[in-house]
Amino acid sequence: MRPTTFSSREFNQDRGRAKKAASKGPVFITDRGRPAHVLLSIREYQRLLGRQANMIDNLGLPPGIEEIEVEFPRSRESARPAALP
Repeated sequence: MRPTTFSSREFNQDRGRAKKAASKGPVFITDRGRPAHVLLSIREYQRLLGRQANMIDNLGLPPGIEEIEVEFPRSRESARPAALP
């Protein structure tokens, strides 16, 4: 999989070529020389989504931790205005 880069102008002028390149790898679309967007094939997009099971998996926490219930007591303090300089 090799990435390809298109400027925004190139992308607007030749979307067909960008779509063809996306079938071979990610296409980076730049604005003023900086990467701004990525064009992926739907297959690659779905593959990436499949890797992100949930927040627990992403954080590397042990299995079963999502079963723990936590209750936080309600504060009895009243809100104070913020001290701004």
